[in-house]
Amino acid sequence: MVQKLDDAQRDALLARFPGWTHEPKRDAITRQFKFDDFAQAFGFMASVAIIAEKMDHHPEWSNVYNRVDILLTTHDADGLSERDAKLAEAIEALL
Repeated sequence: MVQKLDDAQRDALLARFPGWTHEPKRDAITRQFKFDDFAQAFGFMASVAIIAEKMDHHPEWSNVYNRVDILLTTHDADGLSERDAKLAEAIEALL
């Protein structure tokens, strides 16, 4: 079973990734990414998809033209877990 982050761990996660925002109702983190055009946004999503599939941890996301909105939470933990931290770190590395 995946362990949910406690308050201190969640605060540390948000400190590591200041571009991400905590969504308390879902105990999730979210971030919006903007690119020059649709092709760049879609390419970014494809890169994230490959990483997420390898990690077996998939984001909730949407894409509108040059914008990609990502929400990370661990459904099995009913909130944020270390799996979300690792995926956020991998996503940040793509930038």
